[in-house]
Amino acid sequence: MSFSQELRKQADGIYQAIFDHPFVRGIASGQLQNEQLIHYVKQDFEYLNAYMRIYGIAISKCQTREEIAVFNQQIDFILNSEIHPHHNFCRVAGVNFEDLQGFPLAPSAHHYIRHMLTVAHEGSLGEIFAVLLPCPWTYLEIGQKLLEEVQPTPEHPYYEWITFYGQRAGGVTEKFKQALDQWAETANPAERQRMAEHFLQSCQLEYLFWDMAYRLEDWPVALPMLQPDVAASR
Repeated sequence: MSFSQELRKQADGIYQAIFDHPFVRGIASGQLQNEQLIHYVKQDFEYLNAYMRIYGIAISKCQTREEIAVFNQQIDFILNSEIHPHHNFCRVAGVNFEDLQGFPLAPSAHHYIRHMLTVAHEGSLGEIFAVLLPCPWTYLEIGQKLLEEVQPTPEHPYYEWITFYGQRAGGVTEKFKQALDQWAETANPAERQRMAEHFLQSCQLEYLFWDMAYRLEDWPVALPMLQPDVAASR
C-alpha cells in the first residue's frame, strides 16, 4: 500500500462524514437554500485565491521544471476552469458570481487557509503536497459518488457541479498522490508523520468547510467593516 493509500485509509471516517454531510446530500437531492449556496461561493472564492498563493510558495521550493509545471497548470485551472461550478451555484441562487467576491472569511475557512499557509511557509514540498491533496481528492470522490448515485441529467440543478468534479479522474488528484508517494519514499519518519498530520487535518477542515456553508457560519460577535484608512494603518 502506498503512502497516499495509507493516508486515505486512515481518513476513511472523515471522508464518509463528508459524503453524509447535509450540504453534500443537498447537492445530490437538488435541495439547498440560496443563502447556503451564496455563503459557499463567497468563502470558496477566497479559499481558492489562497490556494493559488500556496501554489506560488510551492513553486519557490521546486527543484525541477516538471514540478513547477504541475503547480503552474493548476493555477491556470483555478483561474479559468474552476469558476464553472461556482457559476452553477450562482445561477441556481439567482445571483451574479462577481457580486460574491471580496467578502471576509468565516472562521472555518480562515482556519483552513492559515493551516495551509503555515505548512507552505514552514514545511517541505512533500508537506505541501500532503496539506493540499485532500481538497481535490475529496471533491473527486464526492463527484464520482454523486454521478453514480444520482446519475444526473442536465435538468438536475447541480448537474454541472456534479459532472465537473466527478469527471476529474486522472487530474490533479493523481498528480499530487504520485508526488506525495515519491516524496515519502525518501522522507524520514518525522517528516512522514508531519505529512500524515497535515493531510488528516486538511480532511477535517474539508468537512468543516461544508459545515460552515450549510450553517451559514460567521464570527460569534459581529464586527464593523474596517474603513480603508483604518485598514491601511494596520
